[in-house]
Amino acid sequence: MSTGFTAESLRGITTFVTTARSSSFTEAAEQLGITKSAVGKSVARLEERLGTRLFHRSTRKLSLTSDGEAYLTSCLSALEILDSAENTLSRRQDNPAGTVRIDMPASFGRNLMMPVLLEVMNLYPALRLVLTFNDRLIDPVEEGVDLVLRLGELQSTDELIARRLSRQRLMLCASPAYVERHGQPFDVDALKKHCCIMGYRRGAPLAWRLRPAGEREIKFISASAHQISDGDAMLQACLAGAGIAQFPESMVNSHIDEGRLVAVMPDHMPVPVGLNVVWPRTRHLIPKVRLIVDELLSKAEKGYFGTLK
Repeated sequence: MSTGFTAESLRGITTFVTTARSSSFTEAAEQLGITKSAVGKSVARLEERLGTRLFHRSTRKLSLTSDGEAYLTSCLSALEILDSAENTLSRRQDNPAGTVRIDMPASFGRNLMMPVLLEVMNLYPALRLVLTFNDRLIDPVEEGVDLVLRLGELQSTDELIARRLSRQRLMLCASPAYVERHGQPFDVDALKKHCCIMGYRRGAPLAWRLRPAGEREIKFISASAHQISDGDAMLQACLAGAGIAQFPESMVNSHIDEGRLVAVMPDHMPVPVGLNVVWPRTRHLIPKVRLIVDELLSKAEKGYFGTLK
């Protein structure tokens, strides 16, 4: 039976959601600007009011109980409705406000997305962007992110919506200095003898996709490759002559045009992969997020991210 909803109830929900997202009383306290003790007491009062435990507590970590996970889903839905209502009014005044969280691959984010997002910041100063740059795949629903920029094939899910920004060719590249020292490979057997620079994720190298002319696509992993988890660092290593690497074309086109890199084995290029903007499926896309999605799609239509076909 409901005991009535108060300002204290809303504060408790805010504290609970912040704690659930950070999995830490300490981090939640830092984000909320209160003490760790105050966070713990607020969560305890909420648990007492609800009559159930929301967190498993141990000395090493904090995790949600099954009731906590269900309550977090409901809280996020309710907060989203409130946020949507607030931003709908702001949109009517041509002044969208609030926070939008966006996660991007490091190099794409810095080189392609930042110029677009800086335009948005200048046009709508009431917006607050929280930007993260990493090359690991994240679940935007689980991590509370509004938009994710993702390269590659998307796994089918009922929880996400995706819109394509471009199709990217995957290109093998090397510096002219590397090619001068080691020559160019022309097939996979020759490629095995070359120095390679490969991406690295979850404890293993990321296979290159190759498609020899007239044949099926294959996956290639060098037995003695440098393994680097950051796209920008991979590009720096390639430019410095450390070896051959595979990149989406938008990362290397300017370097190829200016002679800092050369294409390697272009007849082994695989079918282009999609660059997509992805967001959690909701009943209504929040206006502040819709504004950014619309801006990205407008840029995509003009070819800013590369070809759509």
